[in-house]
Amino acid sequence: MKYLVIILDGASGWPVEELGGKTSLAAASTPQLDALAVEGLVGMAQTVPEGAEPSSAAACMSILGYDPVADFVGRGAIEAASTGIELGPGDVALRLNLVHVADGLMTSYACGHIGTQEAGEIVGDLAEALGDDTFEFHPGVAYRHVLVVHGHPELVDGTYTPPHDITCGAVEGHFPSGPGSDILLDLMSRARPVLAASAANRARAARGELEATDVWPFWPGLRPEGMVPYRMSRGLRAAITSGVDLLNGLAELTGIERLDLPGVTDGPDNDYAAQAEGALAALDDHDVVVVHVESPDEAGHAGDVEAKVAAIEAIDKEVVARARSLSREVRILAMPDHPTPIALKTHVGEAVPFVLAGPGVHPDASERYDEESARATNLLVDPGRGVMDLLLDRYAD
Repeated sequence: MKYLVIILDGASGWPVEELGGKTSLAAASTPQLDALAVEGLVGMAQTVPEGAEPSSAAACMSILGYDPVADFVGRGAIEAASTGIELGPGDVALRLNLVHVADGLMTSYACGHIGTQEAGEIVGDLAEALGDDTFEFHPGVAYRHVLVVHGHPELVDGTYTPPHDITCGAVEGHFPSGPGSDILLDLMSRARPVLAASAANRARAARGELEATDVWPFWPGLRPEGMVPYRMSRGLRAAITSGVDLLNGLAELTGIERLDLPGVTDGPDNDYAAQAEGALAALDDHDVVVVHVESPDEAGHAGDVEAKVAAIEAIDKEVVARARSLSREVRILAMPDHPTPIALKTHVGEAVPFVLAGPGVHPDASERYDEESARATNLLVDPGRGVMDLLLDRYAD
């Protein structure tokens, strides 16, 4: 038996007026996901435990079968692992976004969705000007980067607001606070003239594109310790494909192989077909393959209804359809990690719908895959890490 997990990041959400009161998932044309619902089992999963931040870090750890509380790793440290950063004792890794702030408002948490190459040049300028024995700057993907701070472990006890939670809102009152925050606030202040002088930033301005006016540190984490490798806990060889550092970092920490597939990105330019083909080919020598697609979440953060529906439909057409066409025995689990409601433009910790289909799975009466259909089954997997047990064990022949 082979197992395929498809994570439609942030695809779940709330009813949207522009969609006639339907959620993006319900409004999307998803014949392949609906077919899985008819063939298999539909329910809800509580992927974000009570008290945990409703982020992909907690939610995706749950989907992979880990406990986001007992196995907690700060997201900054997870993303550091993705880029091969070795944290020492007392080092703190934080996510560092390039953002655009205008008139005190968070105009763009993603600097207009800056490209990876340009962002890397800007981070290089920051590293040259501000890197020292305390601060290290490491480029990541698009607007997402990593700041390593040496000698200030107290930073993990501070209070931080992700910039996507402030979209179009005032930044005042949301800056880092608490233990160690003074050094971060000073760094943010010193970064502004460096960003203003950056050649890559000036080129963006000349093209009429948003500049990176500020850096925004958040999601701190210490050096991870003690996560049990997936193969040791499940006895199976796994692989993952994703366009973001978070999932690739989780892969590094759990011993899951990362698939380096050309064309896989974090946005609407993702090559869904190539990602699906590469993932399915990996089933030849892996037992479990995880396909993580970021684009619905990015559209949710942007409040872009059409883009979110389009992303869900692309996953259905290009990824799920290919999975269903396989001749071999494959059990398929498809689900978001968390909801990203269009109205909020950020995550919430509510349960998400899942569909499980394939050999040995006994169908229920579901005819469609969406939030309403999943709630109607009265099946709730809580804690959400139990979905991995459902996939691998409970419905085995």
